[in-house]
Order: sequence, then C-alpha cells, then structure tokens
Amino acid sequence: MALFLFLFLATTLGISQGSDQDTVPHKIHLLRPQSGAAGNHVPGLSCLSWRLGVETNNVVGWITVPEECEEYVGHYMLGHQYRKDSRVVANQALLYAQSLSLARDGKDVWVFDIDETALSNLPYYAHHGFGVEPYNPTLFSKWVTEGKAPALPETLNLYKKLLSLGTKVVFLTGRPEYQRSVTANNLRKAGYHTWEKLILKGSSYSGKSAVVYKSSERKKLAMSGYKIIGNMGDQWSDLLGTDVGNRTFKVPDPMYYIS
Repeated sequence: MALFLFLFLATTLGISQGSDQDTVPHKIHLLRPQSGAAGNHVPGLSCLSWRLGVETNNVVGWITVPEECEEYVGHYMLGHQYRKDSRVVANQALLYAQSLSLARDGKDVWVFDIDETALSNLPYYAHHGFGVEPYNPTLFSKWVTEGKAPALPETLNLYKKLLSLGTKVVFLTGRPEYQRSVTANNLRKAGYHTWEKLILKGSSYSGKSAVVYKSSERKKLAMSGYKIIGNMGDQWSDLLGTDVGNRTFKVPDPMYYIS
C-alpha cells in the first residue's frame, strides 16, 4: 500500500511539473494549488457535474455560482484543466478553418466574443471571487477601464492562424460603446493587432438580451455581404439566435451566465 501511494504521488507530481512547464510562458494568472479541485467532496452536489451542465446549456438562468462550488470553480479556472479545455476548443476550430476553401474575397469573417474569449478577466475574478456574490458592474467597469486584461493564449493563437489563412476577424462584445477606446487599446496590447470590425453594444439595445443584440449585429454583417464562417464565445448567448455562422465554438466559462 505504501509503495502504491509513493508511486501515485510521484506520478502526480511528474504530471503537474510537466503542466507547469507547458503553461508558464502563457500564464494568464498565477495558478492555484489543485487540492479539492475534483468537486466530489461537496455534500449533495457534484460541482464537476454542475459545470458540465453549465457548459452543455442544461443549467440555465443561474445568477451566481453555487456557494459550495466557488472553491471548485476557482481551482478550475486557475488550474491547468481550464487551459486544456480551451486548447481543445481552439484546436477544433483551427482544424475546421483549415478544412475550408475560402473565396479570399475579403468577406470571410470569424466572429469572436471578447470577455473570457479573446481577453481573460481572471486577474479580476481571482481578486474579487468566482461568482458567489452577485455581479458588481461598478467594480468590473473599473477593471475594464484599466485595460489590463490579458489574452486567453489559446484564442490568440487561433486568431493568428485565422489571419494567416486569409480570414478576417470581427469582435462582437457586450461591452458598452463608451468603452470602445479602452477595449481597442487592450486588444492591441494583448496581441490582437488587427480586425475588420469591433462591435460594441449601443444604447439602442438597452434592455435587450445578449441573444437579440448579437443576432441583430450578425445579421447586419450578413446583409453587408460578409460570410460568418466561424463564431466563438464563452456564453451560449454568443452562439444562439440567428446568423450564428457556419460553425460555433463554445469556450468554457462556469463563472457567470448571460442570457
């Protein structure tokens, strides 16, 4: 039994060290220890299963992360698994993009959401917590105006590959129009140096859902002659509705829900 435990710990440490080496050059935020990350210790609720329900859009309409799952969500987002899951999504998107025969007429576009898709707000959530308290728009707006959000490395890599394939990029975000300048500067600072359009939410969409807003803006793109060959976001509201594109790709995000 003692020998088995030793071998298990040695194997686990070896895997963890390898993962650290893989992610150090592309850190979004300092990683947390992994103890308790499985979520199965929570009485009456498997947080891992809750997260699966969120990602498959079976758990909907929730306002905050369940209190007993905040630690689990924190470990997931600041651990290696979130990055591995993001890499799978980005790799599948790239394989799809590489399989296409593009017209190269300047009208093939890929739509990216920004928050938790192109840019990561993990430094903000690591400081303020992972969703147990209701969303604080004042604090988050202050964070946005600092313009310090890093890129999600897997998305940035996909972005670069798409440009090399001749695909143009459109950023479609729920950020308000008055944050245009700071958002554009943050994108450039994070490595997103060019785009076809940067669409922010105008006052005409006040009170409208994200699905309505993003569907309307994608329809405008289509009516202008653009072909949305791909669409990537962290919320299902980024990917549902009309004119969603030829294929959609969901980036993991169990921190919040936007309808």
